[in-house]
Amino acid sequence: MALIMPLRSFTPKIGNDCFLAENATIVGDVEMGSECSVWFNTVLRGDVNSIRIGNRVNIQDGSVLHTLYQKSTIVIGNDVSIGHNVTIHGAHIHDYALIGMGAIVMDDAEVGEGALVAAGSVVLSRTKIGPNEMWAGAPAKFVKMMEPEKSRELNQKIAHNYLFYSKWYTEGGHTSETGE
Repeated sequence: MALIMPLRSFTPKIGNDCFLAENATIVGDVEMGSECSVWFNTVLRGDVNSIRIGNRVNIQDGSVLHTLYQKSTIVIGNDVSIGHNVTIHGAHIHDYALIGMGAIVMDDAEVGEGALVAAGSVVLSRTKIGPNEMWAGAPAKFVKMMEPEKSRELNQKIAHNYLFYSKWYTEGGHTSETGE
């Protein structure tokens, strides 16, 4: 069972049909929507400020979400995928965004709807990534515009795949490969 720890009079609130890996840690002022998944060795540390997560968000293995005391918060929209070993520190991530494996997104950065942050990128504090933009590098820079429909389709597919994978754990591994 995941470690869900109340702290400073805040108790994490978890939506319906969420998968929390048994060694995930969720602390303090964290509110998560429905059909989310928080994977192995992931830490959502709402000890110093709030973390708000929409519906169908997957936060993959080894990721860390944290904020600055009385300064930055995390807000994540719906149908967002946070790749393996991502660090998000006090940033806002809009609907259908994809944060690639190993990326770092710093305080007061904003990732627009349908945007893609490439694996290994470092998004510096106060960076504004617009809707459907792809950014890459360290520090991350604009690469190209993504077609809005293709971006949304890709990011929604990944979010729904992780919802599907989570059923293997919550339904005792009895879901077939076709999801039936």
